[in-house]
Amino acid sequence: MKSESTYKAARIVAESVETIFANHLATAIRLGEKNLASVPNASIIESFIDVGFWTSLRHEEGRSPRISLAYLKPEQAGTPIIFAQPIPFTPKNLTKLSPGYERAGIHLGLWQDEDNTLYVWGATLSLPNCCFVLDISEAGQVVIKHRRIDGFGKFSNIAVLAGDEIKIVDEQNSTNGSCPKIVSSLLDFTSITSRHNSVNVLLQLAVSMRAHKHGGTILVVPSQTKEWRESISHPLHYAIKPVFSGLADLVKKNEIDNSIPNWQSVLSKEVDIIAGLTAIDGATIINDEYKLLAFGEKIVQRVGQPIIEKIIETEPIKENKPTIVFPSKTGGTRHLSAAQFVQDQKNAMALVASQDGRFTVFVWSVKDQLVQAHRIDSLLL
Repeated sequence: MKSESTYKAARIVAESVETIFANHLATAIRLGEKNLASVPNASIIESFIDVGFWTSLRHEEGRSPRISLAYLKPEQAGTPIIFAQPIPFTPKNLTKLSPGYERAGIHLGLWQDEDNTLYVWGATLSLPNCCFVLDISEAGQVVIKHRRIDGFGKFSNIAVLAGDEIKIVDEQNSTNGSCPKIVSSLLDFTSITSRHNSVNVLLQLAVSMRAHKHGGTILVVPSQTKEWRESISHPLHYAIKPVFSGLADLVKKNEIDNSIPNWQSVLSKEVDIIAGLTAIDGATIINDEYKLLAFGEKIVQRVGQPIIEKIIETEPIKENKPTIVFPSKTGGTRHLSAAQFVQDQKNAMALVASQDGRFTVFVWSVKDQLVQAHRIDSLLL
């Protein structure tokens, strides 16, 4: 193990990350969970971050590495690919390996020798619960996360490091009474995001619409009323009649029979159909039953309602405090119109993705009597 990392943020954050993982493991044990991973110590975590960061700045055939690194023994990895010879854990070697292991769900497995020096032993699709994972997601950025207790849905993000910027996720933010379920479920690693859970569907929509990188808006409106139409320009450009219920029917069917073959794959396809429409200019509108109502629609101020002047902006990051800001501070026209929509339609929710990867959830806070803008891109990486 090298004595000192050259990426200073690695040393700054390592002990805090070790403590978080140790606490999560203790919670999992208390809940009676099995198949749990080992917690890396601060020195191991520092090495992971240091090598991962410098790897992210390299190129192989003109492309930056996009790989996932996991801390586990081969015997914890189900049916892994095991290299005949351990590969030294260096940016050069990771860059060489990256083209073959960059697909989602594939992890390069790492463990340490008797001198506590990390090496790459192979690759795996299977991870134990609470397994330490470091994703090299883009140049100059690494994300520390772990597999959820229930093993389903989005991994729990612990920290995001980008250059000299360090963001450690604040799990206590989920105890905020105004925190929407889509945010609190990402923060609570013990939450069971069952395969037909409504929050899980919204999360997958968020991940999918962020992935196409065109930016976009989804408005989630109540199914029992048509008041939302008062906040949309008429005539509607791309109304759906009858409403498209592919995703809604799939979710309802699974609530009755949760043994649908290849559920995750089928769900992803239905999610992508709706999320893909958000790449078209204008808002995509679904109801709370996931039925598609319209897309490419222009949001307008509701007659008789005031122009939105301020909102509460929050990000679930340690030491970040909610602040009251002008709506334009959260983003461009897309964010401003979404905030106006939620102020006018207080039972609705707006999911907004920017082209640069920023993702914001707008909801009405009964407690504060203001629109809240929850920035969650650090949780979706």
